[in-house]
Amino acid sequence: MTRFEPNLRIPGPTALPPSVREAGGRQMVNHRGEEFKALLLRVSEGMKPFFGTQHDVIMLTCAGTGALEAAIVNTLSPGDAVLAVPIGAFGDRFAKIAEVYGAEVTRLDVEWGQAAVPAAVRAAAAEIPGLKAVLLTHNETSTGVTNDIPALAAAVRDAAPDALILVDAISALGAVPFAMDAWGLDLVVTGSQKAWMSAPGMAMAAVGPRAWAAGETATMPRFYLDLKRHRDTAAAGETPWTPAVAVMYQVDEGLRLMQAEGEGVFARHAAAQAMTRAGLRALGFELLAADDVASKTVTAAWIPDGLDWKAFNGSLKRQGLVLAGGQGKLKGKIFRLGHLGSVTTDDILAAIGALEVAALEQGLDVQPGAAVAAAQRALIEATTRVAVPA
Repeated sequence: MTRFEPNLRIPGPTALPPSVREAGGRQMVNHRGEEFKALLLRVSEGMKPFFGTQHDVIMLTCAGTGALEAAIVNTLSPGDAVLAVPIGAFGDRFAKIAEVYGAEVTRLDVEWGQAAVPAAVRAAAAEIPGLKAVLLTHNETSTGVTNDIPALAAAVRDAAPDALILVDAISALGAVPFAMDAWGLDLVVTGSQKAWMSAPGMAMAAVGPRAWAAGETATMPRFYLDLKRHRDTAAAGETPWTPAVAVMYQVDEGLRLMQAEGEGVFARHAAAQAMTRAGLRALGFELLAADDVASKTVTAAWIPDGLDWKAFNGSLKRQGLVLAGGQGKLKGKIFRLGHLGSVTTDDILAAIGALEVAALEQGLDVQPGAAVAAAQRALIEATTRVAVPA
């Protein structure tokens, strides 16, 4: 019997293109030698256009959470006043890291499924004396919501011009346009297993001059995640500690593919989002995020009352479709369909088709073919605006 690879539609780790998988199988090189030096420079420089920055991009061997921790400990001291704006589970994690290291964190909690409101952020920042930093989430994978980062950053600058703006951009950077320098952001992080089409194990941090200056006086403890140490060794073409060389190979190849695709990367993710939302709505699912704040990389939908989710999900798995469940207080209440990285429009059509079959098996009021047709119409609408690779 032929074995088919699953249609991995979780918001990370994402499926790997064939050439990226092959790249990860290359023989090791001396990580203190010339070949790795060229690789490190090529990857760090190749990242800059996607960050929208001319500043340093630091390569870290860790998960995205390690990069969040690096953002905190390299810029802050215990007792520093910090405003956190969590809109979901990962924004909450960012705030918890700052709390663990002794920052005085004020939370502006936003209802899960909604985006942060610039006026509310401006008001909260203005009320905190000596505000040192604001923690923002670009794209919240636990809810499928994207924040308007330029508007939020402008609000912070209005209320507290000296405050650092630290951004978790792990799950959308590379899939949507981003402009760190133009938006006035100080430190932005992402991870290899998301839009970069690579295995987990690497994180990237873009560090602006205000963040580097803050690091000169920051006293939170740091050793492995010391960004200054990484910057100093990178100048010599090395990392301070043994890097995840195989993952770096993959990121290098992923970047090559993204550079070759150009603006098509963003168009492809926009089309995948539109198809997903249209298909799920045609199946009768209520989506968590409103259209104007909906993520381009993951869509969350409510599990309706009366649906036997275990049986429904079992049907999806038998068809090779792998979705993600809810996290935190949304566990058991939603499911999430990831559409980022090497995702193609065919992947999304296959996912909607599998969801339609499962819905019919569970006796949901669904017209056969309607959901796939809705996704196809969304694709046609997208391709009338810009060419989208299939």
